[in-house]
Amino acid sequence: MDDIDAMFCDLLGEINHLSQSLLPAEVDPDLQTDSSFSVGFTDLNESLNELEDHDLDALMADLGSKSTTTSDGRLPAGQQASSCAAASAMSRQPEPAAACPPPSDSAESPERLPMSEPRTKAEKIKLALEKLKEAKVRKLIVKVLMRDGSSKTLMVDDRQTVREVLDKLFEKTHCDCSIDWSLCETNPELQSERGFEDHEHLVEPLSAWTRLSENKIYFVSRPQKYLMFTDPQVFYLWKKKKACLSAINEQAKQVLLKEHFGGSALIVPDLEGMLYLKEDGKKLWKPLHFVLRASGIYYAPKGKTKATSDLVCFVHFEKVNIHTTNNYKQKYRAPTNFCFILKHPCIQKESHYVKFLCCDDEHTLLLWVNSIRIAKYGTVLYKNYQAAMKRVCSSQPLPSAAHKDAAPPKTTHAEDYPHEPPPDFIPPPPPLRLTHD
Repeated sequence: MDDIDAMFCDLLGEINHLSQSLLPAEVDPDLQTDSSFSVGFTDLNESLNELEDHDLDALMADLGSKSTTTSDGRLPAGQQASSCAAASAMSRQPEPAAACPPPSDSAESPERLPMSEPRTKAEKIKLALEKLKEAKVRKLIVKVLMRDGSSKTLMVDDRQTVREVLDKLFEKTHCDCSIDWSLCETNPELQSERGFEDHEHLVEPLSAWTRLSENKIYFVSRPQKYLMFTDPQVFYLWKKKKACLSAINEQAKQVLLKEHFGGSALIVPDLEGMLYLKEDGKKLWKPLHFVLRASGIYYAPKGKTKATSDLVCFVHFEKVNIHTTNNYKQKYRAPTNFCFILKHPCIQKESHYVKFLCCDDEHTLLLWVNSIRIAKYGTVLYKNYQAAMKRVCSSQPLPSAAHKDAAPPKTTHAEDYPHEPPPDFIPPPPPLRLTHD
């Protein structure tokens, strides 16, 4: 009985230890602020300096509203506690009214008024840093890089999607609103790259980066982003010859889109083939037969048939993202450089939880990467494509009345010139037009 009592006491101690370890750890507010509001910068002060004036004013206005009241009109928890503490202290030790300093936001103190409305950028940055430490907001100040070496600084909150951030970049860069433009994250540790989907909230994946991460965000054009909708036959008729695929007209493409994306259930491309799998902890790659399904990727073990009953689940898509890679032939001795990886968003370096796969050629890599995106995101991906096309149509200028009533191409008119016609210009007679009553 003594041994049983001792074992029971040890068990209670272990349970107590485990329960204490499950409690949320205390985080330094300064560290949390720096890591939560600056992405792509060395510190928060630098990122605030990179902001434009109107973005900085918007940040201060938002922080001012959040720091005074919450959504239901009450003070935040931190300010409630400080107000209660101040009230109790005053009740214990009453002081004359003249000894109490006037409120900082009081309209009756003219000497304090200039401090409440900073005019210079340095004053705004100082006030924004103070409010960021007080308010619990989900905002990121992000540096987005271009391929030419330039960059743009944006302020993003947790409600904004990648689609909205792209629209903001269109205004800043004055580029065309093509559906190919994407926001991509690069991971130097894994030599990988992933394009964010338009429906994703940008703050969420960036919050998974480590504090000293060297990851970057690029604003680039990716022609393969919506290839499954512009050329659906490449993915749903991949077993046919390339000559047959190129002969498909636009009407047949629309039929494929309606058949696979217009119904109540999504139809995933029936993709299968041989891929190379990297063994854990080794630079060895073994060929296996993989099959794509709506729930994940399956493979046929060696010595087994390719029948459905013999397939083994390789990975599910719920909590993994797909990344393309760079120069894995040299880094991991891959058979080719056409590789991709599947990993959880929180994994930022090499781990045995990262799945490494290699394809024979670029076309096979294109098929697997985009087919996995279809299986993972489903009809949401098609809605993203429709929203991108709508943005392209809205950005194109409408034809003017002069273009509608323009004469045949061989005839020259004064309205064909953008400014004034040349001095020796002689307008030709207007063409005859027949009208019907």
